[in-house]
Amino acid sequence: MSERRPVLAVIGAGPAGLAAALAAAARGVRVVLIDSAAEAGGQFYRQPARGLGARRPEALHHQWRTWKRLRAGLDAQIAAGRVTHLSDRHVWCVERESGCLIVHALLGPRQTESVAVRADAVLLATGGYEKVLPFPGWTLPGVVTAGGAQALLKGGLSLPGRTAVVAGTGPLLLPVATGLAAAGARVVALVESAGPQGLARIARALAAAPAKLVEGAALAARLAFLRVPVMTRHVVLEAYGDDRVESVTVAALDADGRPVPGSRRRLSCDALAVGHGLLPHRDLADGLGCRLDGPGVWVDAEQRTDVPGVWAAGESTGVGGATLSLAEGHIAGRSAAARLTGRAPDPDGWAPAARTRDRLRAFFTALDAAYAAQPVRWTEQVTDETLVCRCEEVSAGAVREAVDALGAGDLRTVKLLTRAGMGWCQGRMCEPGVAGVAGCPLTPARRLLARPVPLGVLAAQAESPLEPPIEPPANP
Repeated sequence: MSERRPVLAVIGAGPAGLAAALAAAARGVRVVLIDSAAEAGGQFYRQPARGLGARRPEALHHQWRTWKRLRAGLDAQIAAGRVTHLSDRHVWCVERESGCLIVHALLGPRQTESVAVRADAVLLATGGYEKVLPFPGWTLPGVVTAGGAQALLKGGLSLPGRTAVVAGTGPLLLPVATGLAAAGARVVALVESAGPQGLARIARALAAAPAKLVEGAALAARLAFLRVPVMTRHVVLEAYGDDRVESVTVAALDADGRPVPGSRRRLSCDALAVGHGLLPHRDLADGLGCRLDGPGVWVDAEQRTDVPGVWAAGESTGVGGATLSLAEGHIAGRSAAARLTGRAPDPDGWAPAARTRDRLRAFFTALDAAYAAQPVRWTEQVTDETLVCRCEEVSAGAVREAVDALGAGDLRTVKLLTRAGMGWCQGRMCEPGVAGVAGCPLTPARRLLARPVPLGVLAAQAESPLEPPIEPPANP
């Protein structure tokens, strides 16, 4: 019998997870790659459903060569028995027991059955999710997040509407607007609340990542070629419609982030894609008790968290795009492989990836600061009738009453008094909006479970916590 190789469970098959899995598998570690999607790639490399028969999926992506290299590497490692790819598994908890880590995941779309994976170490590559801010009319059909519009296009080859407005703030808006326009939608406008002055102030920091500047310039040139108007220092104030969105009102912003009197304009559209940046997806890290660093998970130079046997890479440590995620994943995979096989870590071997990581971290830190420095008084435009928690149908007025009349001073108290955040998403989507309307700091609660779990699954886990287990295949 061959000697047992250590097992690394990589949670998430986006850029960070793929890079980590390939790096670890190439260095003597058995990898179990666990992902909620049917295909590897994550949001960035999201592939059209096979049944759609897409003839040129590369038209929806950039960095296609990188994806092809990752896909070929994954196929080769799976064929060699070094990587087991478990798709359609929704991880809800990671716990430590009997000297190993147990990854619990719900199966398939129904998610009524749970399976378990035993591993010697875990690498969290759980990505990020969109920051959602409410405004009057945001619950109308046809209003989607910017990432949601991109997912529809990449995964379903469909448009959220024929006439679209793309609005909000952040670098994600550029590829979303160009993607929709290139796919045949008429993009009425890209409405960006930040202005060019903020980016000009950090020109030196931006120059440290010339490839990202070239990428941004190419997207801007594409927008100009497609004749998409760009409205900087503007914001969507309200969306209107009966059965779905039919138009939006936009306005220019003054230096204090308030609408300029007389600047309001009505734009007709049947789709509104709104994005306000991304937040790290850290629920599994919270359940493990990992230390945090701002909104993301703290990691050292090897991408190790402060919890033994747990690494993290990609957007879970801080939002910074696919190239940064690839670099972090590569470092994490090599570090985990070295530690699990008893070898000394080799920082020289991952030095190029570390330089890329450090440069891009500085770039995105400066970029985030530039966007954050340009105020938008969005809460002043949220009427009392506007829903801020869709799951529990809690209005902005109820949140304000909890603060002004009942004395709530933090998110937890607001939640107890209004039920905001007690629905299916458990506040994952509405926390930024509720915190903004309440005037409370955004301090997301630590959650033991990373997603809603049926009571029957929890009961079965209590009776037999490791059944039914999934073990990686034995070495060939």
